[in-house]
Formats: sequence, C-alpha cells, structure tokens
Amino acid sequence: MKKYLLIIVTLLVFAGCTHQNQPEIEKQIIAYQKQATIINKKIDALQQKLSKENKDKLVTAGRKVTVNIQQLQPVVFNHFFDASAEIESVHEAYISPEVNGQVDKITVNEGDRVKKGELLAQLNSDIIQDNIRELKTSLEMASFTYKKQASLWEKHIGSELQYLQAKTNFETLQNKLKTLQTQYQRTFIKSPIDGYVDAIDMKVGEMALPGQRIFHVVNLQKLYVNARISEAYLPIIHEGDPVEVRFPAFPAIVLHKKVYRIGKVINKQSRTFKLQLKINNPKQLLKPNLLAIIRIKDYTNPRAIVVPSFVIREDIEGYYLYVAVAENGNKIAQKRYVKIGKSFQKETEVISGLKAGETIITQGYNNVSDGSVLNIRK
Repeated sequence: MKKYLLIIVTLLVFAGCTHQNQPEIEKQIIAYQKQATIINKKIDALQQKLSKENKDKLVTAGRKVTVNIQQLQPVVFNHFFDASAEIESVHEAYISPEVNGQVDKITVNEGDRVKKGELLAQLNSDIIQDNIRELKTSLEMASFTYKKQASLWEKHIGSELQYLQAKTNFETLQNKLKTLQTQYQRTFIKSPIDGYVDAIDMKVGEMALPGQRIFHVVNLQKLYVNARISEAYLPIIHEGDPVEVRFPAFPAIVLHKKVYRIGKVINKQSRTFKLQLKINNPKQLLKPNLLAIIRIKDYTNPRAIVVPSFVIREDIEGYYLYVAVAENGNKIAQKRYVKIGKSFQKETEVISGLKAGETIITQGYNNVSDGSVLNIRK
C-alpha cells in the first residue's frame, strides 16, 4: 500500500509541473507528504490489529504443544567444587641404622605385622663386644685402684694427685663402657611404631650405613588426606568446615569429615595451599598415596530461584528459557531471557529474569516457540 501511494503522489507532482510554477509545486509536495504520513499510520494500526486477530485465532484454533511445567519456589542452593587429594599415613617410618655395620640377620619379612620395639634386624657387633670385654677388664682394675687410693687418702697416706688420677681413670673407663654399650644396642634395629613391614631394602651380608634406608614400616589405622587448593579459596575455607571425601577405587565409601588443618604457607609455583583431613581406617582398605576426591562447599544461597540446567538455552542475545503464561484462558509459551549464576548437579541458579511463583517449561521446550499454545501434561 505504501508503494502505491508514493507512485500516485509522484504522478500527480509530474502532472502539475506543466501547469504550475515551482513554489506551488513544492507546497503540493509538502501537503501530499503529510497525507502520506497520516495514511501510513492508519495502515500500521490496521496491520497490528490484523496481527492480533490472527494470533487470537491461533490461540483458539491452532495446534497445541504438549509440555511439562514446574512452578518456581525459593530453595536453598549450595555450590561445591571437587579437589584431588592423596592419602598419607599418620604413622609411617623409613628406618635406617644409627651405626655402621654388616647386616648379620633380618628377623621379619615384607608384609609382616610388627609391634613398637620389635626387632627387625641386627648388625654384626663382634668388634664392639670384644671392646666391651676388654674395657670391662680394665674397668675392674681401675675400680680396684681407685678404691685403694681412696682408702689410703682417707688415712692421709699417699698424695692427693695419686688419688685424683685413680678416680679420673676409673670414671673415664666407665664413660667409655657406656658409649660402647650404647653402640652395641644400636646394632639392634627395632621398629619405632606399630604397623606393617611394607619394604625391606637390604639383604643379609650387605653393609649398612647411617641414613641408608633398610625398612619401611607403615601403620594404616589413621590416615591423612592431603589436597592442594587454589589460593582463591583461602577466604572461604576454614578449619572445622564439613567436607565430603570419596575414593574412585572404592565408590561405596563416602566419608563426611571436617577440615583438620589448613597450611600456613602458599606455594609460590602453584599458588596453592595445603588442606588436610584426618580419617580413621579400621578395615585398612585405604592405602597411602591412594587417590581421593574432596568435595568442598564454596557458595550457598538460602532463597535461590533454581531451574534444571537442561532447560536453559543460548542465542546471540544471551541465555533464555520458556515460561508458561496465562492469556485469554490458555497457556502460552513465552521466551524469557535470564541471568544465570552458579550450576551444580544439573541445577542452575537464576539471578534475574524469573521470580517465585512463575512456571517454566521443563519438557517439550524444544517444540515450542515464543507464543506457542500449550497443552499442559498432568
């Protein structure tokens, strides 16, 4: 219609050019333009009215799309994140000798359960024992001499120097004997803890040196679970916070524990801090270095509007979903753009765009468009 009106105006203008002068033509053009504007407004109003009538006919007579709906109500929404962790034994010992010596015998096998103080191995101590015997003989003579000099000195016989020399010699030999006896005791390598012999790294006849590992003994009753957490979470994680612990190797084991310790230092390379849990292991199924997953809560909203994550879609304008609204006695699908927050376990928090009491389409949303007539499945 707009195109035809412009053509008529143009023909009238050209037709008047042969009979009228320039100023008169311009006045007529302005007048026709005003008329065209008025007519265009009337055409737009009629088109809007026609569109509304067509939509009303569609609502009453069009095909209805069957959907499921869900009414929204405020709920408590928690968000968690998972952190990888490893198990460490609370009581674990890498045992090495305190003195040099050849391994004379090993009294345990790998896998054996041992008690604290139980003998694990013995180093050859022949030389030390020979020295002890010789020293005991010398000590007996020194003891006799010292007692004799002390008795004489009490009677003011002999010199004080002789008395002091005898006393010093006797005490020196006593100290040497204690030292040798200590060295002898250190040739017996004993377990410092209750636990299991996990590894034996030396054989009988080999030379053992201080600091060289011979045994690995581990106790499985109590364990640490250690994780490295990004420093970004430092303000929201505290000692005593509840966490959930799972083990990929044992899916049936789920533990609910509290944070035992938080590291005091940030790692410069990884920008992380240490988070530690302490757990019991009565059945001893869990082993050191076993992989664990710690689930930690980092966000909560006591009155959140939450929708299933799968109903949220996205286009160039942003995230949207469909809500069911009442119109002329029918339920109509309405496209609604929303601002979303955090997501967890197939649920997403909606920060804005929805309010409590509204109804969203949860099934059949792929078949609807803005304005579709709905058939609500009971």
